[in-house]
Amino acid sequence: NANELKFFPDRFTSESGKRYKLLLSNTSGMKHYFTSKDFADAVWTQNVVAGNVEVKGNIRELELRPNTTAAWTFIPIKSGTYELHCAIAGHTEAGMQGLITIQPSVVD
Repeated sequence: NANELKFFPDRFTSESGKRYKLLLSNTSGMKHYFTSKDFADAVWTQNVVAGNVEVKGNIRELELRPNTTAAWTFIPIKSGTYELHCAIAGHTEAGMQGLITIQPSVVD
């Protein structure tokens, strides 16, 4: 919801070796950060698309200004559970945090 200091969902799981597109949307009137350095180090980023801009290469955090969206396409490469937070002062403490889990790939 707009102006709530939380991620929704605040937990998500992916599997190593599969391609994902994470759609990020900030519907509030203030900027927020999607910060998870350890998660960013555990994935290979194909690109981040925001508006008419496509960014390639390593990503450490994404700043979403008010009423903006971005799409992060990546492939998880390192299993683990990684903390997610908003790096703006007071936002993490107010509840803007979560967990991202990368599970090992399942071999059939």
